[in-house]
Amino acid sequence: MSALEPVRVLVVDDSAHNRRLLTDLLESSPDVKVVGTAADGNEGLRQVMALQPDVVTLDLEMPKLGGYSFLRLLKSTVPTPVIVISSYAHKTDVFKALELGAFDFIAKPSKPTPDVLEKLKRELNEKVHAARLVRPAEARPVRKPRVMPLEPSFVVGIGASTGGPPAVQRLLEALSPEPTMSLLVCQHMPKQFTRAFAERLDRLGPFAVREAQEGDLLAPGHVFIAPGGRQLVVYRQTGQYVLGTPHPTMQDKHAPSVDRLFMSMAEVFGSRSLGVVLTGMGADGALGAKAIQKAGGEVWAESEETAVIYGMPQEAVATGAVSRVLPLGDIGPALVEIARKRR
Repeated sequence: MSALEPVRVLVVDDSAHNRRLLTDLLESSPDVKVVGTAADGNEGLRQVMALQPDVVTLDLEMPKLGGYSFLRLLKSTVPTPVIVISSYAHKTDVFKALELGAFDFIAKPSKPTPDVLEKLKRELNEKVHAARLVRPAEARPVRKPRVMPLEPSFVVGIGASTGGPPAVQRLLEALSPEPTMSLLVCQHMPKQFTRAFAERLDRLGPFAVREAQEGDLLAPGHVFIAPGGRQLVVYRQTGQYVLGTPHPTMQDKHAPSVDRLFMSMAEVFGSRSLGVVLTGMGADGALGAKAIQKAGGEVWAESEETAVIYGMPQEAVATGAVSRVLPLGDIGPALVEIARKRR
């Protein structure tokens, strides 16, 4: 496929209004073309087979053949990247769709004001381009948990944006042989979805995963997800590591912010800090990477080979603070190796 060819998108939604709206927003970008629309899952499958789009946008609640059944059949017949368009009220459904193979999701706005529609247009454009580059994940074995030490040997901060949910899941699954570290995850995601994201990850294996709350205590074998719309920081208090979730300031470009998380880790853990920058657009994490390096810690970045969007990893590498650039599938085993050495 030529880099100049537009991304070919199929819109599947039972609402005629939504189909028109999504088509208009998508085609406002000159490098996106809506090749067809469908009002239900059955029609959507026929259109996928006939049109072979690069990406499908999918509403989950449809007559005849719903979104879940559509995803199952699509995966077994014509595997195609799918972006789910869902309302905030159905966040649990979104993560079930991700488990069935959807690439990513976009929150459907309840009040389509001009500003909200402009934001939706940008997000659609970013994610359909990212979805075209999606790579199938390799099969991963399930392993049994081990006994936790009393204090983490080191702390891992993970930053991700577009394409991040499946990347974070894959990384956690790879860490299951050695669940002795503490992990703090900053995934750019709306606040209505981060708790459901944590609950989904919690079902994967030995790590206890939860959305971070003010006053949580950091402990080995635990993963804390930064709450959407807030920051995630850590501080030392009476001999314990305590998490904070402050509101963003006017200077914060993102909430949650990878930079804020990494800077906090550098200040509290110093050489015991390890930051990992995964797929995502923009430069969030670059300043934090420099802070971790200055404090004696390490920073790793996902390689262009596997990153859906190489923006955030590339910006981190450009600072000179990154010591290792690894494909996604190699990051987890490398962290396990370090954890075993530090036990």
